[in-house]
Amino acid sequence: MRSGRDVIAPLMTLAAAAALTATVASAQNLDAGKPAEKLFTDGCATCHRSPRGLAKGRFSLMLSWFLKDHYATSPDTAKALAAYLQSVDELPPRATAKPGAKPSKASPRPSKPVTSR
Repeated sequence: MRSGRDVIAPLMTLAAAAALTATVASAQNLDAGKPAEKLFTDGCATCHRSPRGLAKGRFSLMLSWFLKDHYATSPDTAKALAAYLQSVDELPPRATAKPGAKPSKASPRPSKPVTSR
């Protein structure tokens, strides 16, 4: 016949293992839900003065992969940051010139008025 200690020891080991595995904390993404401007300010503004020009005309998918591999904490934050960088990287549309119009040449300094002597 088994003694009380022979039964209690395995039960205590099992209870300790269950308690240890139940208290493991899951990692949290502190960047989740932040707007892309805030992500840039918090993580990129230390080295980059402005978000302009950072996308360098890259495709959205390639840019988000790059950001995820090197800077972002999750695919979602990488996508949001990539979209933001592309939105500020776009150049404004050029004004269309009228046909036959010559571009104006502005003088570097204004001409002096003619005065009589």
